[in-house]
Amino acid sequence: MDTHLIIGGTGKVGGRVADDLRNAGRPVRVATRKGGDVRFDWYEPATYAPALDDVEAVYLTGPGSSTDYSPLVSDFLAEAGRAGVRRVVLLSARAAIFQPEGVVARAEQAVRDSPVSWTILRPSWFAQNFTEGIFIPRDDTVTAPVGDGLEPFIDVADVAAVAAATLTGDQHDGETIDLSGPEAMTFAEAVAVVGEQAGRNLRFEAADPGDFALEMSNAGMTDLYVAWRMAMFEGIRDGHDAFLSDGVERVLGRPATTFAAWAAREAPSLRDPAGRP
Repeated sequence: MDTHLIIGGTGKVGGRVADDLRNAGRPVRVATRKGGDVRFDWYEPATYAPALDDVEAVYLTGPGSSTDYSPLVSDFLAEAGRAGVRRVVLLSARAAIFQPEGVVARAEQAVRDSPVSWTILRPSWFAQNFTEGIFIPRDDTVTAPVGDGLEPFIDVADVAAVAAATLTGDQHDGETIDLSGPEAMTFAEAVAVVGEQAGRNLRFEAADPGDFALEMSNAGMTDLYVAWRMAMFEGIRDGHDAFLSDGVERVLGRPATTFAAWAAREAPSLRDPAGRP
């Protein structure tokens, strides 16, 4: 019983975790609603047991922060305990610090209360948000309600490597591990680095928090999701999210990847195919 189940294994982090485990010769089962090795749907409990069959460890990411998903996590991990799963690694977020009664913190508590040995990973904002996520430049502009606050962006490859390491060993069972890059920078500084590597004249514009929250609400996002996202932005804006964490070095025995090194590797994907600046 040594299969590693990756919930959300086609996602930004989960896909990299699956690749790292496969490269290490570990049996991997990717579980998603469609396109994985086994069908899994948080809202269909009948999909839990087949996904967990003959599984040793589970990489866990929730179905999103639009609702309180902690009861689903509790039910799933109860099933995991009955199936003999030995370890779960939860991808959490620093929102659990800034919103201690929020959905992310509730999911963490559900994991701690489960019958399975656990490790919780709390990364800072992903560097890949500039190339694969919400900070992809639009009209050469990145906008966020963060003012001139500092953020120690982390390379998702580092997060995945830590997840893979904690899935395959018990040295960090029962730990909540904070993860970050090795330096904190403003969004304006980060956008300048991305623009240099992408060969584009990118700029950052600080958004008004109230206007930004209203835009999210008008786009159909739930109140819970808006509150979670704005708590994360506030953590940057007020300076509380600028702290550095040594989790990558503690788990992997090497420094976390710098933002500059990440940008040199991945920001060229943003180059204009027509060669326009």
